[in-house]
Amino acid sequence: MNIEPENALPELTFDELSAPLRAACARAGWNDVMPVQAKAIPYILAGRDIMVHSRTGSGKTGAFLLPLLELLDPADATTQALVLAPTRELARQVHKEAEMIFADTGLRTVSVYGGVGYGPQLDGLKEGAHLVVGTPGRILDHLERRSMVLDKLRVLVFDEADRMLSVGFYPDMKAIDTYLPRKRRGFMFSATYPPVVLSLANQFLEEPEMLSLSRGHEAVAETDHVAYETGNAEKSRCLIRVIEMENPDSAIVFTNTKANANFVAVVLQRFGYDAEQISSDLSQANREKVLARLYDHDLRFLVATDVAARGIDVDNLSHVVLYDFPEDPESYIHRTGRTGRAGASGEAIALVDPVENLRLKAVARRYDIDVEKRPLPSDEDIAAIVAERVTAMLEAKLRKLDRLVVERMRRMEPLVERLAEDEDERKVLAMLLDEHYQASLHAVPDLPPLHTTRRGTDSGRGDDEFGGRGGRGGGKRSGRGGGGRRTGGRRRSR
Repeated sequence: MNIEPENALPELTFDELSAPLRAACARAGWNDVMPVQAKAIPYILAGRDIMVHSRTGSGKTGAFLLPLLELLDPADATTQALVLAPTRELARQVHKEAEMIFADTGLRTVSVYGGVGYGPQLDGLKEGAHLVVGTPGRILDHLERRSMVLDKLRVLVFDEADRMLSVGFYPDMKAIDTYLPRKRRGFMFSATYPPVVLSLANQFLEEPEMLSLSRGHEAVAETDHVAYETGNAEKSRCLIRVIEMENPDSAIVFTNTKANANFVAVVLQRFGYDAEQISSDLSQANREKVLARLYDHDLRFLVATDVAARGIDVDNLSHVVLYDFPEDPESYIHRTGRTGRAGASGEAIALVDPVENLRLKAVARRYDIDVEKRPLPSDEDIAAIVAERVTAMLEAKLRKLDRLVVERMRRMEPLVERLAEDEDERKVLAMLLDEHYQASLHAVPDLPPLHTTRRGTDSGRGDDEFGGRGGRGGGKRSGRGGGGRRTGGRRRSR
C-alpha cells in the first residue's frame, strides 16, 4: 500500500508537465513519468516538505531534479539548491543527470566531493552554480573556506539519507545546517526510514510529511525482509561482511543453540564489534547487566537464542539478523517482529544455506512476505564502504584540529609519502587506519536524537516567497563528534 500525506495531491501525468519539464524529459530520454515522480513532484512544486520512501531504481533522482527547473532562477547566479549524497560516486551520477536535465536552461550545476583537487570545484562555484551536488564533508570544507555561500539557498535535498548515516555524516550535516537559511524547502529520499532517519528529517525539514511508494503491500512502519544465501561453513564470514555493509545501529542476532550464540558473539568481538550474548547459562546478574546496556542503547549487538530472548522488547531496534533459520515459521515472525515498530522501518536479515532458503520461501508464501534476495558483498564492496566511513571520520577530526596541531603535523608528511610509496611500509598506514576504524566500532554513535519533533527556529532573515521563518547563514558552527551509523549498501535510482 502507498502512504500519502493528509490533503493528498493528485498524481501528475506526463501531459500535465510544463513545457520545460517535458523538454527535460526528452533530453533524458524519458517518454513518461515514473510513479515516484508522478506522486512526488506535485508536493515539491507546492512547497510541502516531504520524506519520500521509494525503492531503488524507482526514479527518485528525476523526482527531485525535474521540479528544480521551476523552483530555481537562472538569472540569480547563486547556489539555490543543495543535494547531499553519501558517496562521491552518487554525487557524480546525480550531477551528470542534472547537467542533462538542465541543458539549455541557463541553470548551472557543480559536483563537490573529496578525493579530488579543489580547482574545478572552485571554478564551478565562482561561476555561480545554481545547484551543488556533493558529499557533506567536502561541502563543509568549502563552507568553512567561504568558497561556497548558501545564504540564498531555496531547496535542500537528502539523497539516500539512510546511507548517509551509515557512512557517518551526521556530525557534518549538523555543521552544514548552521550555514543554511532557516527558510527553505526540504526533501528527503530514502529506501528505509528507521528511527534515526525519521529524527534526521525532523531536524532538517519543516513538519515533513511521508510519501511512501514502497512495493506492493509494504508500509513504512513495517520491516524489510532480506536474504543472503551462503554455505553453512561460511556463515560467520558472511555475517561479518553483511554487518560491514549494512552497518546497523543496533541488532539482535538470533541463533538456534547456546553454542552458536557464544560462537557468534566471540566472532563479532574478535572483529572489533560491541557484542554480548545471553543464554540460559548466563547468571541472572550478568544477564541483567547485558540487558541494561541493551535498553540504554549502549550495546550494539545482542546475540541470543529464542528462549533467552523471551520478554526482551527494545525500542528503535534497527535490525534483526537470523544467523540460524528458526525451526518453525512462527518463530520467524516473532524474531523479525522485533524491528520496524512505532512508525519506523526496520530490516530483518536472514543468512540461509540452500536448504534454509527453501524454508524461507515457504514462510514467505505462508505469510505473504516479500523477501529481497541480495548478493553477498565482495571484498571490493567492503573495502569501498569502509574507506568511505574512515575518510568521513578522519576529515571531520581534521577540521576540528587546532592550527598549531596542523602545523605540527606537517613534519610527518615526508614520512607519509615514503610509507605510501613502499608496498611493505604501506602496511604501517593500514594498521593505523584499521586501529582508528576498530575504535569507532565501540564508540557511542553520534546520531540524531530520536525525539526531535521539528527543525530549529533561529530568528534571522525575514519572510520571503517560501514563507516560514528566517535564519542564519554562515554562522559559527557547532562542535561535532564521531561518525553515526545506519544501514548502507543502497544503490541508485533514475
